[in-house]
Amino acid sequence: MNELRAITIVVFAAAIAALATPVVMRLALAVGAVDRPNDRKVSRRDRMPLLGGLAVGAGCGAGILLATLWAGGPSIWPKAWGFVLGGAVLVTVGFLDDRFTLRANVKLLFQILAAVIAIQAGFRVDLFSDPLSVQTHVVPLWIMLPVSVLWIVGVTNAMNLIDGLDGLSSGLGAIIAATLTIICWQAEQWVGVTIGLALFGALAGYLPFNFPPARIFLGDTGSLLIGFGLSVLALEGYRKAAFLAFIVPMLALAIPLLDTLLSIARRIRSGRGVFSPDKLHMHHRLLVREGSHKNAVLMLYFLTSCFCMIAISFAQIDGWLAFVYLVAVVAVTFRLLRNLDAFSLDVPDRPARDPGERIESRADGKDEGKS
Repeated sequence: MNELRAITIVVFAAAIAALATPVVMRLALAVGAVDRPNDRKVSRRDRMPLLGGLAVGAGCGAGILLATLWAGGPSIWPKAWGFVLGGAVLVTVGFLDDRFTLRANVKLLFQILAAVIAIQAGFRVDLFSDPLSVQTHVVPLWIMLPVSVLWIVGVTNAMNLIDGLDGLSSGLGAIIAATLTIICWQAEQWVGVTIGLALFGALAGYLPFNFPPARIFLGDTGSLLIGFGLSVLALEGYRKAAFLAFIVPMLALAIPLLDTLLSIARRIRSGRGVFSPDKLHMHHRLLVREGSHKNAVLMLYFLTSCFCMIAISFAQIDGWLAFVYLVAVVAVTFRLLRNLDAFSLDVPDRPARDPGERIESRADGKDEGKS
């Protein structure tokens, strides 16, 4: 694949997603798939259309289809079908959840089904690079299957959990997709390159409608699809990285993965269920620290971009230098989390005003937010 074809896939996917988004907005309102604010959510805007993932899915699918029809290009369809079919499963369950609200265990079953489909198509943890001898070993089936399922389901849920602010999940997804696409390109994994270009383009076309103040939300339809796409991209990109291969995609996905792991640890420490909601995620804390939704989102964009640049550079490092580099990254990350007060169980003060709220002047001279 050359640069011109890559740009064409991105532009085509972005155009389809941008054209589809207004249609999806009307569809969401027509079928009643709208956001309903509650105590666990940051947004206070009632009847905000969901189903933004349908537009992202349309753009991503169009980009992949274009790549498969291109004469002389790499053969991607025998493996890409696993992403397409698995993604369709998650878009379907996401649609049902956005409209009717499904139980967590029902969604988990569909996520496992999508993971099994992807694994069957070839997206799996089947190779391991020994950090000492730098030799590559085949992972046994009894290890490969549960680890691959855990990775795909874990990343899928990580992007779902972090989807708490306007433009957050879609923007982070675009940044991470671009990074993993570069890593796949360096490793000559053309299936991953094609999926990454299509996903990045679709998110780029959709993001203007979702950036604060948003006119449409991704809903589970979109966040599950993005997480699934990033998980299979990571499985493609890790294969030929020079050292500690699986660390590279984990660095690119550091922000959503750290937020998920901290959420699980926090709920276990407080004696609550792992799936119980709270307002202690990174974006909740950054809302208070940064003072506005847009600033909080941009800060998370910046932090994710930093980790992604580290991931790209880390893929080129080998030998003992990689150990030193990894220790330094872990130390800096720990300090960053301490600065964000991410280990605390205390609920932060009142978050910044919802970007969709209007400001009205009251008789006593104070401002009041109206949804």
